[in-house]
Amino acid sequence: MLRTAVRCLWSAPLSGHRSMSQSSLAGKVAIVTASTAGIGLAAAQALGKRGAHVVVSSRRQTGVDKAVALLQSQDIQVTGTTCNVGKKEDRERLLQMTLDQCGGVDILVSNAAVNPFFGNLLDTTEDVWDKIMSINVKAAFLMTKTVVPHIEKRGGGSVVFVSSVAAYQPMQGLGAYSVSKTALVGLTRALAPELAQSNVRVNCVAPGIIKTSFSSTLWQNEDIMDDFKRQLCIKRVGQPEEIGRVVAFLCSEDASYMTGETITVTGGIGCRL
Repeated sequence: MLRTAVRCLWSAPLSGHRSMSQSSLAGKVAIVTASTAGIGLAAAQALGKRGAHVVVSSRRQTGVDKAVALLQSQDIQVTGTTCNVGKKEDRERLLQMTLDQCGGVDILVSNAAVNPFFGNLLDTTEDVWDKIMSINVKAAFLMTKTVVPHIEKRGGGSVVFVSSVAAYQPMQGLGAYSVSKTALVGLTRALAPELAQSNVRVNCVAPGIIKTSFSSTLWQNEDIMDDFKRQLCIKRVGQPEEIGRVVAFLCSEDASYMTGETITVTGGIGCRL
C-alpha cells in the first residue's frame, strides 16, 4: 500500500509536467521558413502540437496548400503563404501577413537553405557561392532582423537557426554548404548576447543525416552512408520529427536558460569545432 502511494506521488507531478510541456506554447505565434516538407514541416508540427499557431511558407503555392491541409487535419492552428526568403519583399510580406492574421509573432525558426552544387570546393563558381551564402546565411540574418523587433514587442521569444552537422564536420562535395552552416553557428553566438537584454533567446540545431528529399543525395548513396554509419552510434538515418521536437524544445520554457547554444542531433557523430 505504501509503495503504491509513493508511486502515485511521484507519477502525478511527472504526468502534470508532461501536460504543461505539451501546451507550453499555447498562445504563441511561430514563423517557420521552408516549412512545407522535411525538417521545416516537422518543426511546424512539433510547435503546433504544443499549442503554437504556426505560419508555414515555401516558394511554391502547391506545397503551402498541402502543408496547411496536413496540419489542419492534425488540429494545428496554421496559416500559410509563399515566400522566397532571398527576396526582401517576400520576407516583409510573410511578416506582415503574420501580424495581420495572428496579431504578432513570438518565434522564428529559420530553416530555408539551398545547395545547388556537389563537388570539390575549389570548383565552386562565384555564382554558386553567392547563392548559397545569400540564402543560407544572409537571408537567415535579414529575416531575423525583420522579425525580432516584433518578437520584442511581445515581451520576448525565441529564434532558432537550422544548421547542420556539416558545420562541425565539413562534408566532401558540400564545401560551400558546410561553410554556410558553420556561419549559422557563429551567427547564433553573435546574436545571443545582443538580444538577451530584450528577452529573445537565440539557439541553433545541427542535424545529422536526416531522411528528407533535400538530403537524398547523401542517404540514397550506399557508399556515403556506409562511411557515415561507421561514425554513427545510432546506426540509422534520422527522421525529420526527431529534429522538429528539438526545435520545439528550444522554443519552449523548458529551454528558458539556454541561449547562444547549438544542439547537435546526429546519431552520435563526434562533432565539435
